[in-house]
Amino acid sequence: MAYPDDLLVDGERVVLHQHPHVKMLIVPVLVLLFVVAAAVFLAAVVREQPWAPWAWVALAVVGVGLVGRFTVLPVVRWRSTHFVVTSRRVLVREGVLSRQGIDIPMSRINTVQFRHTMMERFLCCGTLVIESASDDPLEFADVPRVQRVHALLYQEVADES
Repeated sequence: MAYPDDLLVDGERVVLHQHPHVKMLIVPVLVLLFVVAAAVFLAAVVREQPWAPWAWVALAVVGVGLVGRFTVLPVVRWRSTHFVVTSRRVLVREGVLSRQGIDIPMSRINTVQFRHTMMERFLCCGTLVIESASDDPLEFADVPRVQRVHALLYQEVADES
């Protein structure tokens, strides 16, 4: 999916657009599976009781609430987080109801670093660290294919010079 063109200035093109690594969704998926399994188990346990229909309604309400809070919300948060590299800047946008973002012009970037743990190397993701002219280093965690992004960003910074 292309990044919205109305956020780009004349002559600017999107070089890379991605969301955080899907590892952020492991726990929400596990919560979904656990909630469904627990609800089915409990529904089966109470099926012979005269109040079973009320218990099923309560299980459904609790299940939907848990899935909404611990599965749907993180997926929407993941989907609405964007890491974009253009020919002129790095943009990060986050948020569902209230949005926040940061733009770093290529001309202000001094250093681009990355780091990843052994598990992150296995998952092909990591943390990207960008140092700009006057600010503290900015760290972006869970960047997919962080080494590729690092090389691409370094190339864009060199082309900007």
